[in-house]
Amino acid sequence: MVMEVHRLADPGLGNSAWLVDLGDGSALVVDPSRDLRGVLEEAGKRRVRIRWVAETHLHADFVSGARELVTQFPDATLLAAADARLAYPHEPVADGVEVDLGGVTLRPLATPGHTPEHLAYLLLDDDRPRALFSGGTLIVDGVARTDLLSPELTEPLARDAWRSITERLLTLPEDLEVYPTHGGGSFCSAGSPDRAITTIGEQRASNPLLQVTDEDAFVQPLLGGLGSYPPYFLRLRAVNRDGPRLYGTDPPALEPLEPGEVERRVAGGGQLIDVRPIHEYAAGHLPGSLSIELREQFATWLGWLVEDPGAPLLFIVGEAQDRDDLVRQCLKIGYENLAGELAGGVGAWRATGREIAVTELTDTPPGDRTVVDVRQRSEWEAGHIRDAVHVELGDLRSAADTLPGDRLITHCNHGQRSTTAASILEQAGRRDVAVFTGGPDEWNRGHSARN
Repeated sequence: MVMEVHRLADPGLGNSAWLVDLGDGSALVVDPSRDLRGVLEEAGKRRVRIRWVAETHLHADFVSGARELVTQFPDATLLAAADARLAYPHEPVADGVEVDLGGVTLRPLATPGHTPEHLAYLLLDDDRPRALFSGGTLIVDGVARTDLLSPELTEPLARDAWRSITERLLTLPEDLEVYPTHGGGSFCSAGSPDRAITTIGEQRASNPLLQVTDEDAFVQPLLGGLGSYPPYFLRLRAVNRDGPRLYGTDPPALEPLEPGEVERRVAGGGQLIDVRPIHEYAAGHLPGSLSIELREQFATWLGWLVEDPGAPLLFIVGEAQDRDDLVRQCLKIGYENLAGELAGGVGAWRATGREIAVTELTDTPPGDRTVVDVRQRSEWEAGHIRDAVHVELGDLRSAADTLPGDRLITHCNHGQRSTTAASILEQAGRRDVAVFTGGPDEWNRGHSARN
């Protein structure tokens, strides 16, 4: 049977879902996220009907779209590990118990490591391995993290990962193509950002974690390379186990709210999120608003910086920005209390005489400010501005009062995260904060030119 595998990428979260055209008008989908537009578009383009949906594990970094997808295709079967104990209709599967996909076979492989209940799926045609959907146990040039359940389980799961890879996956044919869910850019993993597909042989030869001969030598660098991750990761496993709310194919629209209503809802605990491009935010914004520019990484930073998923979210949106995309990004990490947007934007707020705040953006390194580097630890270690203070963006709110100096300038590598940082510092009462829109290289060139 002629089968084709198609990638459905979410570059913002660094993940991939996979649609397998089984060649007979039917399809299998592996690990879909809640935003099903890519899945449905690919299925429609290929004129296939989705008959099977498979989950490799309980996802921590996105809300699964599997339940929604089988609702859209009522004759589809949802396959998930029996140990996942999903609370909604599905077919529990276990290690080695094969599933007939109408001429081809799907064989679940118990591969704990990234999570305890993790399954990889081996697709076979006439008993010949054709594809491996490895979830997070084996990814391109890495292994998905093992610390998302508890500190006590982090090392035991890392040891499980070693055994799953060496005893189960590396015994498969060298030329077998591997399709991971997690990839570079995902906080669930530490792998190559450049490739989404690999083979067993390539990983045996090039995966830096596998260039060792014993378990301890594998575990030590894996655990040593685990960076920080968004706090929303700690609750989405339960959301995906219990069953996400169903929305259908169209997400809810944002309600337009007048300035007085926005003010009232913020006073009642609403979170004010400004998603406009950073230059628009800097030129004039509502005092106390949190700047998170709407881009591919929006959902990650929303989930990192707004820790209460039940808080009402109120948005300031640019006129030309995609509100549908904004809503879908919120929903795919489980933020569902979307209270609305400021009708008329900042202009309407300004017209009422209400206060407007501004933030200085500069591409010229000043010499009289304390530099606050808000990048991730790995970025800092790869190179940073001399004498800068390093605080990861996710930790900045708790560190705001301890930063030295009265005049601060934040930086990342492009300006988006550093503008978010400036908005957090403004919320904390730090009034003289500027944003450097470049990175360490631009800073150093600017200082060299000035000196």
